[in-house]
Amino acid sequence: IKKPLPEQPKRVGIITSKTGAALFDILNVLRRRDPGLPIVIYPTMVQGEGSAISIAQAIGRANSRKECDVLIVGRGGGSLEDLWAFNEEIVARTIVASEIPIVSAVGHEVDVTIADFVADVRAPTPSAAAELISRDMTHQTQAITQKKQQLNHAIRYYIAKQQQQTQRLQHRLERQHPQMRLNQQQQHLDELTGHLHQAMQRKLTQADQRVERINYKLSLYSPSQTIKQLSHHLAQSERRLTDAMDRSQLTARHQLAMMAEKLEAVSPLATIARGYSITQKEDGSVIRSSEQVSTGDRLVTKVAQGEIRSIVE
Repeated sequence: IKKPLPEQPKRVGIITSKTGAALFDILNVLRRRDPGLPIVIYPTMVQGEGSAISIAQAIGRANSRKECDVLIVGRGGGSLEDLWAFNEEIVARTIVASEIPIVSAVGHEVDVTIADFVADVRAPTPSAAAELISRDMTHQTQAITQKKQQLNHAIRYYIAKQQQQTQRLQHRLERQHPQMRLNQQQQHLDELTGHLHQAMQRKLTQADQRVERINYKLSLYSPSQTIKQLSHHLAQSERRLTDAMDRSQLTARHQLAMMAEKLEAVSPLATIARGYSITQKEDGSVIRSSEQVSTGDRLVTKVAQGEIRSIVE
């Protein structure tokens, strides 16, 4: 049964001659594609008398040490006699018995040995074997960069959303503040006072016009007694108008003072100023009972001069 190769090997074992060109070809490819990949070299004879036993022993040594999760077994090109060790039965049986997946890389693409048939994967050359088991870190770097950009975008979006929510909550709090409500009542009083002044001006203008009409009639008929009566009536009307305006202003100011006192009575700021305090969770909810808190909760207690932060034990 062919064993699958690991997608991302943690350590690669190389079984070949320590002086052969195949070793240097494999190392060059691995260092170029995946510079950080750990490599273990199991030197062995790859041709000549005793080479088959040497190869089998190197495979067995790699399996007993269990420090690699994939092995490359091979050598560079050569004649049929040079490659014959990879046709020996002992090598074939050792490859089949290996618990570690083995990639055979014997000679060139046209060279085929029994080791190629029994190995888990055959590579046409040692360099191709290195390409097969290694990761191209260029693609990995590009993928990491893309993920980093996506993460940065998500973080910026989350921060912007939280800032918007904070601004909305702050605006809502400002609108519900007692001082804001008092300002609104003051503005309403100013508007009423303005309307009252306008009404007074209209009344005075109408009175002046009436006086002018009366004077005109008096200039035509000259009834002195009528003039006195009308003058007295006009004076009374002016006094009543003035008194009415004064009473209206006094009533409006009295109502404003009463509303201000009511707002002050229910204002949490006034309660704090009298020596009390208000305890809230970090989310702003007011603590009215000990059942609302748990061990480890962070609390903020507002007093007249600042605030106290604490942790429930």
